Amino acid sequence: QVQLVESGGGSVQAGGSLRLSCAASGRSASSFAMGWFRQAPGKEREFVATVSLNSNTYYADSVKGRFTISRDNAKNTVYLQMNSLKPEDTAVYYCAARDNVISWLFYVRTNDYNYWGQGTQVTVSS
Repeated sequence: QVQLVESGGGSVQAGGSLRLSCAASGRSASSFAMGWFRQAPGKEREFVATVSLNSNTYYADSVKGRFTISRDNAKNTVYLQMNSLKPEDTAVYYCAARDNVISWLFYVRTNDYNYWGQGTQVTVSS
């Protein structure tokens, strides 16, 4: 079992930046593929970014070039640096973890992940 706790959400104006953190406990996050998803009101949860066991990254087209996912295995934490934020980035952001992974594979579907955090709200105003 692993527990995930997100932090760092908040309200920001368009063009601003936020950094989300996801702290893992219970097991070492170094053995998990990690991902960020988001869900806006009335919409399905969607993939944002993922980092593999060997720290390779993959992004949704909508955030490519603006968001950066990274992992610090020593701190058991995954980050999502979000720059040039847009109103359409407004959503609840969720951290997710998956064990039993293939190191080079990117996991982009919600049902690829075993564990989820409780979410953190990000609101971007125009």
